[in-house]
Amino acid sequence: MIQVTGVTKTFRRKVAVSDMSFAVASGKVTGFLGPNGAGKSTTMRIMAGLDHGEGQVLYDDKPLLAHPRPSNVVGILLEAKAFHPTRRARDHLRVLAAQGGVSESRVDEVLDMVGLHDVAKKRPGKFSLGMSQRLGIAAAILGRPSHLILDEPANGLDPEGIAWLRRFIKDYADQGNAVFVSSHLLSEMSQMADDVVVIGKGKIIANTTINELLQSKGSAETVVRTAQLDKLAEALRQEKYDFQQQGEQIIVRGQISDTIGEVAFRANIPLLELSSRSASLEDVFLQLTESAEEFTSGAGGTKQ
Repeated sequence: MIQVTGVTKTFRRKVAVSDMSFAVASGKVTGFLGPNGAGKSTTMRIMAGLDHGEGQVLYDDKPLLAHPRPSNVVGILLEAKAFHPTRRARDHLRVLAAQGGVSESRVDEVLDMVGLHDVAKKRPGKFSLGMSQRLGIAAAILGRPSHLILDEPANGLDPEGIAWLRRFIKDYADQGNAVFVSSHLLSEMSQMADDVVVIGKGKIIANTTINELLQSKGSAETVVRTAQLDKLAEALRQEKYDFQQQGEQIIVRGQISDTIGEVAFRANIPLLELSSRSASLEDVFLQLTESAEEFTSGAGGTKQ
């Protein structure tokens, strides 16, 4: 388990991360979400020991450097091209293996695991972004770490590669390891994450399971169609429900269909449709971070 407690980082007068506290459980995938500029990369760098700040980060109840071999404790992918561009892919991993006390046989093993065995003798300077990401993942798992920290690992991967990454991350966690991963691909995150930490402007907005987040109050919607839209709208307004009329239907947020059916029945309003619609992770994410965007787009699409 990774335990993050009270992590804070200030750049001059700007607070990048403020009192960040959460846990990354062993045997689970924890997603890390937030708008651009929210503090995700800063948090991950502090967790990996590559930056300093206030607070504490523990790996299985000990600071990272208190472990005899940190490379066996945590594997890190923060930058896709963190390698010498003219050193062959296999040689890059051999150097890392020697530094971490890892057997050389493990190098070919991880190259196979990430699908780079056929290009092991090529120089990665000409690798695509997706291939570079795979090499970065190979380096991260070289020491068989019990924790993984991956920052946008799906960048540059094609659909087949993204599907492979999802299976790999879930399988790695299923072996009892803790995986902490950030991604802008919210549909993928909803399929592979068990828990989720959402941040905005350097502060935690949500810290829960993915299922609880998707089922949280305000995320569910009920779709209603009736020939008496105005009358239904007035009944919902009296109940102080959050709703919006869209064409010939009304969308009610945060209320189950049974509740809306009872309102319509009491008002003697016949319904043509009454159905529940679960919010996607993207819907919930946008609701949570609406006021936490570092940059927002105006009507014309220009940054404000």
